[in-house]
Amino acid sequence: MTQDTEGRLNVDSLVVSYAPLVKRLAYQMMSRLPASVEVEDLIQNGMMGLLDAINRFEEGMGAQFETYAIQRVRGAMLDGLREADWAPRGARRDMRRIESAINTLEQENGRPPGESEIANHLGISLSEYQDMLQEARGHQLIYFDDFATENGEDYLDRHFGQEEDNPLAILEDADSKARLVEAIQNLPEREKMVMALYYDEDLNLREIGEVMGVTESRVCQLHSQAVARLRVKILGREHG
Repeated sequence: MTQDTEGRLNVDSLVVSYAPLVKRLAYQMMSRLPASVEVEDLIQNGMMGLLDAINRFEEGMGAQFETYAIQRVRGAMLDGLREADWAPRGARRDMRRIESAINTLEQENGRPPGESEIANHLGISLSEYQDMLQEARGHQLIYFDDFATENGEDYLDRHFGQEEDNPLAILEDADSKARLVEAIQNLPEREKMVMALYYDEDLNLREIGEVMGVTESRVCQLHSQAVARLRVKILGREHG
């Protein structure tokens, strides 16, 4: 352990010595994360974890510094991922209500429900329902907390500590891919067009609105509703 003349940990020396370890851990984690995650963000969070480890570590605590540092670095990276996996709580809660309504109505009617049907099921007006969709702008297909266990155990904590586990497995196995492809094909036509233009053609919401002859806010609503439908199919359960 590197110390200064007064027996304290030499922070600068340790940062230089362990920076390659932080980088290595970041790239290991990147191999199991979506392409949207920036490795530099992981490294930055990891360096904060390294500094925290240096500040907290005590020689007599019975652990080698590298072992302790790895725990703190990985923990800081996971905390950063959780913060990025964020949406306003109210919007996330509303979207889960919408997903549950979609699931129930599909089970009852054997087809994708329309907007008015979903609004009626929720006991709100069509305009209120569309406002909920608008507030959910940026709603994601998968959130890490979708995989928390009933006792609250975190999916990231369970899986990133083990090299053989892959937290994207739900989207990568053949059955899940087949379900996703089928779910997209079964979307209502306008929602299917929004998804194709957004994800295949890389158009932004304003450009999609120009193509479809609707407002940007309407495209946002259609996108949020499409994501809600896909989540019902991919996750295979009601959300409450």
